[in-house]
Amino acid sequence: MESDRSPRCARCDGKECRNGKDCFCLSQEHAGMYGDEEIGSLHSAAAAIEAEHYGRKTRLAEIIEFAKHLGCERIGLAFCIGLAEEARVIEAILAKQFDVVSVCCKVCGIDKKQLNLPYVRDVDRESMCNPAGQADLLNLAGSELNILCGLCVGHDAIFSMVSCAPVVTLIAKDRVLGHNPAAAIYSQYIRREFGV
Repeated sequence: MESDRSPRCARCDGKECRNGKDCFCLSQEHAGMYGDEEIGSLHSAAAAIEAEHYGRKTRLAEIIEFAKHLGCERIGLAFCIGLAEEARVIEAILAKQFDVVSVCCKVCGIDKKQLNLPYVRDVDRESMCNPAGQADLLNLAGSELNILCGLCVGHDAIFSMVSCAPVVTLIAKDRVLGHNPAAAIYSQYIRREFGV
């Protein structure tokens, strides 16, 4: 029986890959993946942004530079209704350099009852989040890069599956921690809840 070759890099203390070690003997195969035109152009743009702006620009500024490096003209913005004000500001910033198309998570107003989904509140009617619809509308609008702004956990996965354009995340929703999910890792009190 072969030994388990599943990656467990988070448990590695040395991280010798930084110095060129190939623990999985897959470096040539993986390097070949970047020969794909779409993956290669995205990777080239990402590497350029990292080299030019690492630690000096905000994530929003880096996304703008990334989109410009890719030659994007039309940007899609998929946002949670709970971050509507943030989306308005983001759209205003992006619109200075791009044609921005945006779509709210509740788009099309589909009642949760239609898909037998649980309600969050005790109300007669509650519209479901529609991440597949958000992606579809941005696909139809011809967005060249889509930006996520606070979609729910899981809804972001659905959006990414349906989106024809590459997807980057600007804001990861975490209502408890002010949309800063990394704070759960930095706080010893919160880590205790996870038994770490």
